[in-house]
Amino acid sequence: MKQRSLLSSKRTLAEMVDPSSGEVAAADYVELGEQPSSPKSEKYQKVSVIPLVFLIFYEVSGGPFGVEDSVKAAGPLLALLGFLLVPFVWSVPEALITAELGTMFPENGGYVVWVSSALGPYWGFQQGWMKWLSGVIDNALYPVLFLDYLKSAIPALENGLPRTVAVLVLTVVLTYMSYRGLTIVGWVAIFLGVFSLLPFIFMGFIAIPRLNPATWFIMDLDKIDWTLYLNTLFWNLNYWDSISTLTGEVENPSKTLPKGLFYALVLVVFGYFFPLLIGTGAVPLNRELWTDGYFSNIAKMLGGVWLLTWVQAAAALSNMGMFLAEMSSDSFQLEGMASRGMLPELFAKRSRYGTPLVGILFSASGVILLSWLSFQEIIAAENFLYCFGMIMEFIAFVKLRVDRPAESRPYKIPVGTAGAILMCIPPTLLILVVLAIASFKVMVVSTVAVMIGLALEPCLRYSERKRWLKFSMNPDLYDLRSPYQ
Repeated sequence: MKQRSLLSSKRTLAEMVDPSSGEVAAADYVELGEQPSSPKSEKYQKVSVIPLVFLIFYEVSGGPFGVEDSVKAAGPLLALLGFLLVPFVWSVPEALITAELGTMFPENGGYVVWVSSALGPYWGFQQGWMKWLSGVIDNALYPVLFLDYLKSAIPALENGLPRTVAVLVLTVVLTYMSYRGLTIVGWVAIFLGVFSLLPFIFMGFIAIPRLNPATWFIMDLDKIDWTLYLNTLFWNLNYWDSISTLTGEVENPSKTLPKGLFYALVLVVFGYFFPLLIGTGAVPLNRELWTDGYFSNIAKMLGGVWLLTWVQAAAALSNMGMFLAEMSSDSFQLEGMASRGMLPELFAKRSRYGTPLVGILFSASGVILLSWLSFQEIIAAENFLYCFGMIMEFIAFVKLRVDRPAESRPYKIPVGTAGAILMCIPPTLLILVVLAIASFKVMVVSTVAVMIGLALEPCLRYSERKRWLKFSMNPDLYDLRSPYQ
């Protein structure tokens, strides 16, 4: 719908400001004809519900590749129960909060905007720093997993110079695909998602005569690696909020975003539980063998070389999909922050394909720098930083419910303020457990990263005052929820 000019509105912006909160009421956005999504993205094709489902699927999961360590850590019973029950403790609350706040603030930047609006711009920047860094660390994992699934076919990729070169080449190729446009990424995600899940459907049919249900109930409490188990569960079931950073690119987000999150949640849980059910029930149990890439060995035992090849290809392509989705989320987060004056304006510039070029290059550089970390170190480090960010999101969610109960929420979780608080308690407890089990090395590295963010924001503001860096505020996003004006 064509928007009216601010000057043609019957009421001035100053008249619409609530003196006590410095906010513009949601109803006044309607009168102004303004929406807090970025109009400059309207000239680019928006993401519809089906590509959105698979973008969320790849933000969170990408399939069962990477869940094998849960069986090694805790055995079949706890692995199955973990991926069936923990979603209700963590994934469902996070997805619901993302749906509510994402439709309340339908613009790029997502959780940065939520925290800024509830706690102020300084903490909004900290949220953006920790979640962006967590996302970059997470993205550094996917080239590693990609090569882990290929090294059985190409042993030279296991270590040394060939592996390093392969990581660099893969990162460059996938970064270029991210640069070419979000619409392309979305439809590529659909193809990759279907291709990645299909071999496990075939495995299920093949495995039926060989299933031994008794294996599913094996649990040895004396041989549980709780740190590996909880980190694996948490890593594979989080990042539902990542899609919020590109909400401004979604077609009709007030309806599309909640639908996409719901369908993606069903797809993710199925994509974990079913392969684990087949893998643990159809082959003799040896927990030590359940490490990254073990599903390809199971495929060979059940179907032969052809199924092994399919699973390896599916795993490789799945990691490509996760890289693309995460890269899109990270880069559009930086674009949203720059549009609100949090980062230098060069981060807000878009390529001819509608993608934030500087954000993509910045995120890709971080991926390359962090690719030397091991699988377990990557998971632990990104989980630690992610936890800090999620605590601020929960606080922002409750505070916005208290401070702005009447503001428009196209999708609202059907609970009151007390229910909102209670809903955040179980995932917060899980966060505290994940933080408590982190290694000393991860704690030190993550704490240093947090301290850098605490100092970086005032440095950016100082450089703005000295005009060393140019910051700008997108006039189409001008409202009193904006952090810097």
